[in-house]
Amino acid sequence: MADTASSAPHYRRVLLKLSGEVLMGTDRFGIDSDTLSRLAGELLQIQASGVDLAVVIGGGNIFRGVSGSALGMDRASADYMGMLATVMNAIALQDAMERRGGHVRVISALHIREVAEPYIRRRAVRHLEKGRVLVFAAGTGNPYFTTDTAASLRAMEIQADVVLKGTKVDGVYDADPATHPDAVRYDQLTFTEALTKKLAVMDATAMSLCRDNNMPIVVFDVTRPGEMLRAVCGEKVGTLVVEDEI
Repeated sequence: MADTASSAPHYRRVLLKLSGEVLMGTDRFGIDSDTLSRLAGELLQIQASGVDLAVVIGGGNIFRGVSGSALGMDRASADYMGMLATVMNAIALQDAMERRGGHVRVISALHIREVAEPYIRRRAVRHLEKGRVLVFAAGTGNPYFTTDTAASLRAMEIQADVVLKGTKVDGVYDADPATHPDAVRYDQLTFTEALTKKLAVMDATAMSLCRDNNMPIVVFDVTRPGEMLRAVCGEKVGTLVVEDEI
């Protein structure tokens, strides 16, 4: 771990996509305080290394729009509820980092001025230049779009060098490793391979956006302490998804 901490960052500006489920820890729903504290510490460690850091956070630990729709709720209404869940997670993450001395701004695609700044691209970039961590909430502000798509979009807008997708799985597999013990993990993929094989990297809209803009994606297990920093330092963790070979 000491060697990793001393490594120089490989990326100048990073967009981290965190699923809401990661915040649950070992619980079935909600936010686990120990997990939240650990993530806050690692994020600030990355930011202190000189990396411009932005986070897009999901809300699946509180409410997932697709799940609500499956129960008969109007899809748009369910998605808006999911967006509000991401705001709750963003505020929790902001609080955890600020208690450790971090400077954090929650920026929401929905206008909730009492608790978050509205999204303005130039202002967001200026926050990064001033050394503040950004937590983007409420997805894109539109129903029918996932937080994966929001992460890809925000990565382009802030001119990030990479999208890091932190999950509970250590990369991309050719089948679900939870149900297929013989599933094979990919060390590296091209966007076309991932889309053609329908691999669980990100949704197709997010993947296409990254492919069209040559934005690499690293999928890694964020539940492993220190794995996030290793990914930022360019070490071989998880699965790297890169532009197609010419």
